[in-house]
Amino acid sequence: MTDIFAHRGSTGVPMPRENTIDAFRAAADQGADGVELDVWRTAGGELAVRHERHVPGVGDVTNVSMAQLPADVPTLTAALDVCAALGLAVNVEVKCAGRCEATGAAVASALADRPGRLLVSSFHPECLAALRRAGSTVSLGLLVDWGQDPAGGAVRTACDLGCATLHPFVTWVDERLVAAARTAGLGLHVWTVNADGDLEAMARLGVAAVITDRVVAARAALARVASAGSSERGRNGGDRYG
Repeated sequence: MTDIFAHRGSTGVPMPRENTIDAFRAAADQGADGVELDVWRTAGGELAVRHERHVPGVGDVTNVSMAQLPADVPTLTAALDVCAALGLAVNVEVKCAGRCEATGAAVASALADRPGRLLVSSFHPECLAALRRAGSTVSLGLLVDWGQDPAGGAVRTACDLGCATLHPFVTWVDERLVAAARTAGLGLHVWTVNADGDLEAMARLGVAAVITDRVVAARAALARVASAGSSERGRNGGDRYG
């Protein structure tokens, strides 16, 4: 079966704001297997869970302390504690802002000896490499920009980094990429998969996970494919979390 990761938690009107504790709880309530969240290293060295770098009325998240951020912005530690209690896997997307070594070291420290299914992903290979240099053994995933065909260089880069997973944009995922990833021993975590047709297509291809804003719709789409008997048995590799 394909896992369902709630993109920044389950959000929207009247749902909670993205990347908040309430959003992660909502994801669990809706039946997600895990959540995808974003982290930045603040000026004080804390890891703040937030997607956008600029905070209205505050400024650049990397230039302020955690205490200066809005109250609903959790630390990574707080988010991980809640997700572990809820039984959710966590895909931590790291935003480096050019500060790869310091950010990698902070994330490595935050994840050290953590229980549960954890994965660190980033668009920046140097950030993932910094995490390894900091001594982390957590599973890694390489994110691929929506405009980049991942079937060539990205697969090689992910392998060179020792990644467990590759995270391509949904429009690039087809049988060719699935075969290339399987040959390389990489699981595919596909983003951001929202349309019913795309959700069903990913299930039929047997990708390891979909990252979606529509958890309930994703669960229904996967069930339709399974009941039709058309999904590939087994997964597209990469079911490894450390």
